[in-house]
Amino acid sequence: MPQIGFRHSLMVYLTSLLCLLVLTAPAQARSLPDFTELVEDQSPAVVKITTQGRVEAGGRTPYREDIPEMFREFFERRMPQERDVRSMGSGFVISEDGYILTNYHVVEDAENIYVRLIDRREFTADVIGSDPRSDLALLKVDAQDLPYLRFADSDEVKVGQWVLAIGSPFGLDYSVSSGIVSAIGRSIPSPTNDTYVPFIQTDVAINPGNSGGPLFNLDGEVVGINSQIYTRSGGSIGLSFAIPASLAKDVVAQLKEGGRVERGWLGVMIQEVSRDLASSFGLRRPVGALITNMDPEGPAAQSGLEVGDIILEYNGREVGESADLPPMVGRTKPGSEVPMVVMRRGEKRTVDVEIGLLPDRDGQVASASPDSSSSGDPLGLQVEGLPSDAEERGVLVKQVARSSAAARAGLRPGDVITQLGYEHVDSVSDYRKLVRDLPKDEPIAVRFLRQGQPAFTTLKIE
Repeated sequence: MPQIGFRHSLMVYLTSLLCLLVLTAPAQARSLPDFTELVEDQSPAVVKITTQGRVEAGGRTPYREDIPEMFREFFERRMPQERDVRSMGSGFVISEDGYILTNYHVVEDAENIYVRLIDRREFTADVIGSDPRSDLALLKVDAQDLPYLRFADSDEVKVGQWVLAIGSPFGLDYSVSSGIVSAIGRSIPSPTNDTYVPFIQTDVAINPGNSGGPLFNLDGEVVGINSQIYTRSGGSIGLSFAIPASLAKDVVAQLKEGGRVERGWLGVMIQEVSRDLASSFGLRRPVGALITNMDPEGPAAQSGLEVGDIILEYNGREVGESADLPPMVGRTKPGSEVPMVVMRRGEKRTVDVEIGLLPDRDGQVASASPDSSSSGDPLGLQVEGLPSDAEERGVLVKQVARSSAAARAGLRPGDVITQLGYEHVDSVSDYRKLVRDLPKDEPIAVRFLRQGQPAFTTLKIE
């Protein structure tokens, strides 16, 4: 009897458990999001973007000392000076009169931009303005009554919430992928160390071709613009990054108004505050942005901030870590006076700072000398002087004319030329004199710095 009772109890338990699983399964299924209605409603406003253009191929032999000069010239004459480039990405309509938002890197160097809608209509687009620092570009097509998307308040985005992307990965039009927000406020430095975008990190499957496409919340609003992925294979590994909608709205407004974006500038170099540094500066926990250097003519120095100050609050908002500060400053209107709470010599104090205008991207050096060449020279360059406190002497390359001697030699904006031939370049006046006396049809050695690293190349004035 005891054995029969045990079996009966076991059967009752298993039957009850099965009933519980059957009853709860639909409830669990109902708790997962259904994206079908969102995709049907919002896909018509998503576009596929293709571009055509030509870029300099850099017709010179890479830095190798073992190639004789006569053979180097042989190869240079036969290397193509330009090459055709094509790119593909995504975008989305933001107004019924034809404004379209995408990534800057999708349309960079494009001579022709084509936009295709889900109903297979195609348009040629014009660039209204672009902003490399945020990787955004605003396009315009000649059309009316287009379906368009609305921005959400990306400041309300929470880690763990569902998001969905629509785009054209690898050219596969209107592909849909979903996931969750993995983190917010991610700082990802660019090659020029710009950190003005607090990215939204997700595990949504984003691949080449998704760039510029929208990232939706469950209400069908755009919370971000898909921009970057972290990958070792070229495909998605679950680390994708989107530009927040709140930042994009500000960029769009400025591009519509003037075709360019103005950002606030503080004129400081900062670093993270470690636990030991926090203790040594009198802080209970590691927080804020530590000023390690500043432009002597910049807004911070002129307003009384000092090297060694730790910025704890900016305009009433806490600076939790150093990466929080650049986006805050960048979104501040130049000329605004902003209160900052800093820790200085163990005491908190408030300093009012008038925010300046961030210099153009091509300048690379914030406080360059106003002495500059106003037009291209025989090398095809526009240059300007370096600040008086710069460690190296030379001239800063601001622009490089296409198909010029400098372009063929591979020089780029941001390079610092320190030597022409056997002569050192200490100033713009030195540079102009040397360029004026350079021989034609002869290779000339040029020493330059690129991101602080010295290198030599040769150019020839034809």
